[in-house]
Amino acid sequence: MKNIIITGASRGIGYQTALQLAQQGHQVLALSRNEEALQQLKAEAGENLDFLAFDLSKPDANTLLAKVQRLGHVDVLVNNAGLLLVRPFEELTTTDWQHMMAVNLYGPAHLIQILRPFLEKSHGAHILNISSMGGFQGSSKFPGLLGYSTAKAALATLTECLAEEWRDKGIACNCLCLGAVKTEMLAQAFPGYEAPLSSEKMGSFIAYFATEGRHFYNGKVLPVSVSTP
Repeated sequence: MKNIIITGASRGIGYQTALQLAQQGHQVLALSRNEEALQQLKAEAGENLDFLAFDLSKPDANTLLAKVQRLGHVDVLVNNAGLLLVRPFEELTTTDWQHMMAVNLYGPAHLIQILRPFLEKSHGAHILNISSMGGFQGSSKFPGLLGYSTAKAALATLTECLAEEWRDKGIACNCLCLGAVKTEMLAQAFPGYEAPLSSEKMGSFIAYFATEGRHFYNGKVLPVSVSTP
């Protein structure tokens, strides 16, 4: 069984991924700003799951390290948290850019830096970054998602670069670019839109890829979508 950390675990895909990994017997540390939702996740997941209220845009390394030190090492880090703003390019403010980059790029990058010593202690760690089809080169793009898609594209490039930089450390790094999934975040951004996949289905796939994907991929940015392109 593996020691796994997952961000954005209080709802949607992150909640389902954390729940399923814990139910499979892995030791899961779930991170999110929403402590009340994390308590609900803990109640459903049971003893294999611990949680920490954690803000990626203002990370507190000390509180996180206190939790991680109990694990001893980290086998899998799933950077699932995301911030989506639907706004035309000309209306994006500096604050909008800062918020989206903080959650979608800077936060994951800083978290990886904090956890590096614990990832190195694993016998084959896997960093799994969750991006979007909006950030996948060559995919269809949609008005209003320029800021979000740009930040997620940067996360994909971070994945490719880090996989090469840390290849000798035995740490694999991959990125999944998700298509539309039935989540609260999507419903808030696009009311009435019917996504083809449930968060439970996608959570199941991510749970599998998080634990097994490093055996097949490293440095890869992979589309996870039932549509083309």
